[in-house]
Amino acid sequence: QVQLVESGGGLVQPGGSLRLSCVASGSRFDEYAIGWFRQAPGKEREGVSYISSSDGTWYESIAAGRFTIARVNAKKTVYLNMNRLTPEDTAVYFCAAGVIDRGVGRVADEYTYWGQGTQVTVSS
Repeated sequence: QVQLVESGGGLVQPGGSLRLSCVASGSRFDEYAIGWFRQAPGKEREGVSYISSSDGTWYESIAAGRFTIARVNAKKTVYLNMNRLTPEDTAVYFCAAGVIDRGVGRVADEYTYWGQGTQVTVSS
C-alpha cells in the first residue's frame, strides 16, 4: 500500500520550466515503478514518463529532449523535470505506482496506485 501526492504544478509561460514532485508514503517504495501521466480536458489519459523500481535503471519520456524523470528513494520521491514547455503540455499531471517486473510500464492499467494530480497550465 502506498499513497502518492503530486505537487509543483502551476502557471508557466511557453518555453518555461517546472519540476513536479511525487511524494510517496508507505513502505517498500523501492519496489514500485513510477509513471507520470497527464490528462487534458476532453482527451484520454496519456503516458508521459516512466522509471523502473529500485535504482531506476530504466527510464524514458515521450519528450526525452524536454522531460526528465528521476527518483530519490531516500526521500520517497520521484521528480519530473519539464523544460521548454508548450501550451500542448497543459494538463493535469498524475503520478502512479505499480509493481512491474521488468523495466517500465507505459500503460495506465499497469499501475495500481495514483495521486490526485497537479495542474500544469502553459500560457502567456
